[in-house]
Amino acid sequence: MLRKLAVVVLALGLSLATFAQSPVQVVATSAVLADLAEKVGGERVSVYTIIPPGFCPAHFDLRPRDLLAAAQARLVLYHGMERWLETLLANVNPQAKVVKLPGPWNTPPAMIDRAQAIATALGEVLPEEAEGFATRAEEFASQVQALGEELLARAEELSLPQVPAIVMQWQAGFARWLGLNVVATYPPEERLSLRDLVELAAQGREAQALLVIDNLQSGVSFGARLARELSAVHVVLTNFPGALPRTADLPSMLRVNAEAIFSAVEWLKEQHGVAAAPGFLRFQ
Repeated sequence: MLRKLAVVVLALGLSLATFAQSPVQVVATSAVLADLAEKVGGERVSVYTIIPPGFCPAHFDLRPRDLLAAAQARLVLYHGMERWLETLLANVNPQAKVVKLPGPWNTPPAMIDRAQAIATALGEVLPEEAEGFATRAEEFASQVQALGEELLARAEELSLPQVPAIVMQWQAGFARWLGLNVVATYPPEERLSLRDLVELAAQGREAQALLVIDNLQSGVSFGARLARELSAVHVVLTNFPGALPRTADLPSMLRVNAEAIFSAVEWLKEQHGVAAAPGFLRFQ
């Protein structure tokens, strides 16, 4: 009898140990937050992404498997534009820890801030692993900081502050961080009209805009038409990893977005020639 009881206790102990080591179930509404959670959480998390990279989080229809994942999550990460999320969790999983991470995320400082916030949240869910989460967040920060310095050095070589650009507003922060002279911005194309096109084209001509920079997830037809009106180069960037080739994660997305702008500026130089004076770049 004692032997049988010992076996039962041992089996129960093994089951509890296995449960304790099982990954924390994390639901992220976007590929941005999922990538950060995976980088910070490592093997201690299992991350489910609700919204595919090519979609805007504000416009997405949930699937049955999304509801199931939300019901099982211990931690849920969202941006704040997903108005449906709080209602969903109130119905299927009111006990989940929910972390709202609003604002832009497509520059190194913003990526680092969000990685640290996710490390803190995971540490609250799994206190015994908090130090490991913080360490991985620091490693990510070092990687992104180094990449950012590399890209800014290249931007300075190309004199990006002397390049006027009209930018879709979700990419304006990135464009300014990289050093471009942002002369105007515009909202998602669903909010735009022919009148907006005329007004932006007038602004672009006055500022001699050379680039029109779009955000893939917000629609690109308006930007393409504006670029034609201005005889400017149309550049399409992504705000979500995985939506364009070679953008598997946030650091690679950062590099690809920057390189798209660098390539456009280099093309302009080749096509039009450059007259350079101290502190000034002019395309002729």
